[in-house]
Amino acid sequence: MTPKHLLLIDDDRELVELLSELLQSEGFAISCAFDGEQGLQQIQQQQFDIILLDIMMPKVNGLDVLRALGGRHQTPILMLTAKGDDTDRVLGLELGADDYLAKPYNPNELLARIRAILRRVDIINNKNKQLNIELNQVQIKGASREVLCQQQQVVLTGTEYEILHLLMSSPDSIISKEQISEQILGRPLAAFDRSIDMHLSNIRRKLQQFADDEKIKTIRGVGYVFISGDQ
Repeated sequence: MTPKHLLLIDDDRELVELLSELLQSEGFAISCAFDGEQGLQQIQQQQFDIILLDIMMPKVNGLDVLRALGGRHQTPILMLTAKGDDTDRVLGLELGADDYLAKPYNPNELLARIRAILRRVDIINNKNKQLNIELNQVQIKGASREVLCQQQQVVLTGTEYEILHLLMSSPDSIISKEQISEQILGRPLAAFDRSIDMHLSNIRRKLQQFADDEKIKTIRGVGYVFISGDQ
């Protein structure tokens, strides 16, 4: 089996060396970049299965990397943030990061998070590969992972696509934040965690470029519903 290829973008060379040794011993292929500029060059040159992105870096920081990618990537991005730095965390999710892990973190926790993300990507890709859905002027093409709204292409990140697919697979039914976190992020929903809210906000904003009506309804304190339009 071809090893999963991971790109680690972090200016802490000692940490990168330690993590590279750990991850290689676990069967991963590792590429490294020590600032955002190097990271963007590598992302443009080759395909990765997952990207670990530090926020605080010289030259081009992690948020600028996300801005440059413009929410168009399908590769999962796990951002590494300073503990308690909620501002960068929220902004990173708005800019297209898939999830976050606060520093300092236990290497085993990082490894578990990486495996969970890759596992859910494999499961979702296999399950949804050929499944097409069309509801309320929104169309999902499973094989190509394209999303259209009123026949206009909607550019989503991998995680945004998977959340929309989950909601549209059970239209007019409440999908809880806990379900979304477990099935899409591959982890339990933590207290005060805004990741799911930010991903849903991004999806809504992108759909509203082409349709003014509400496609996804928030059931406060419970979850979200994709409106089929048949009611």
